[in-house]
Formats: sequence, C-alpha cells, structure tokens
Amino acid sequence: MSRRIPLAEQTPHQNLTFPSAGGKAHGYLALPESGKGPGVIVIQEWWGLVDHIRDVTDRLAAEGFVALAPDLYGGRITHDGDEAAEMMSKLPEDEGARLLAGAVDYLLASDAVTSSTVGAIGFCMGGGFVLALAAQQGERVSAAVPFYGVGQGVPESFTGVRAAVQGHYGEQDAFYPADKAHEQAEQIRRESGAEVTYYFYDAPHAFHNDENPAGNYRPAEAKLAWTRAVDFLKDKVR
Repeated sequence: MSRRIPLAEQTPHQNLTFPSAGGKAHGYLALPESGKGPGVIVIQEWWGLVDHIRDVTDRLAAEGFVALAPDLYGGRITHDGDEAAEMMSKLPEDEGARLLAGAVDYLLASDAVTSSTVGAIGFCMGGGFVLALAAQQGERVSAAVPFYGVGQGVPESFTGVRAAVQGHYGEQDAFYPADKAHEQAEQIRRESGAEVTYYFYDAPHAFHNDENPAGNYRPAEAKLAWTRAVDFLKDKVR
C-alpha cells in the first residue's frame, strides 16, 4: 500500500498541456484501461491540483471515463486555509470559466472521448465552477456534479444550464449552509428547467476529501456520495 502523502509535502500534478483562453493551460489526464470512454472534467478544491484531485481523476478513469483535471492555479498549491482562500479569491470567475471551457474543447476533440457531451464534477471551489461551466457551456455539459460548491464560481443565474445536476452537501457545512443549498437547487430548477437532485449528508464541508487538513472527512458519507455521483455520470454522459 502506498504511503498517504501529507498535503504539506505534495506537489501539483500536471501531465498535459492544452490550448485554453487564447493561451496554454495545464492539467492532469487519466485514461481508462480501454483507452477510450466518456469525457469528464474534474475541478479542484481551493488547495490546488493536489493528490486528492489526482486520486479522484484516477478513480473516474478506473470507472471507464476519460477524466481531465485542469490546473486552475497554474501549478500552485497550498496547505494553509488562509492562503487557499486568498488563492481562490485571486482566480476571477471569468478566467476560471475560460480555462474550463478549453478543457471541454480538448475532451470533445479527443479521439479517446466517445461521448458527444462531457460531465463535470468538482469540490468546494470546484463545485461552484461546475455550475458556472454548466451555465456557460449549455448542451455541451450533460451532467454537473457539485460537491459542496462555494466561491466566486457559483453563478448568479442558471438560465444557461442544460445539464442534469446532482449536488452533494453537508448538513453541518459552515461554508455553504444546507438552507442555501436547498434554495440553490430550487433556483436551478426554476431558471433552467433542468433535472436537479441534491443530496444532504450528516457531515461538514469537504466531507469527501480524505486529506482535508481540518479532519472533515467522513468515510461512509463520502462512499455513498461517490457511488451516487459515478452512477449519475455513467447514466448522463453520452
């Protein structure tokens, strides 16, 4: 069994360069054993493209997806919450959305991707950007899975969303309280007419992250949420 590397000792993971926003972007790409499959974008938490996000991307590849995690911080990571909040705040919503749009372009043009749409799954800051990407890309994103999405990526309007949406939120989430998540689900339904299902767990923020420095990981809830998310992506991304 490989040693779990503490966040403070990690380095960002990049094995791919792709065109985005008129320049070059970097990310981590994982392929299924067959070499082909539906495309899914994985969007990082505010820590950066750390081991946990690489692991999530690899796990999706093991489920048959061509999974791409764009590096929204350009190689920077942190293990300090205050620094992470600062790094997140310095990523403008429009810049993050443009970088993610390039990832959509890359996957849909790839010979390895068998689907005509992509799915998107993201955590914390990445959960907010999942919703931004779905609103921006319309029918090109068929499944959007925000895990406790927060930050500047959360759209004010969801009228552009055409994806089915499955959300995962903690009842004890201090960053994005459950009542706000309930309101958000209703807003998405009202403004987009999309299929929306939000699940709520007896857990705090970041309960899926087994490397969370605050110790918020909840194994049982994480396993249930992950199973639901993977089944949803398999059903919707074609």
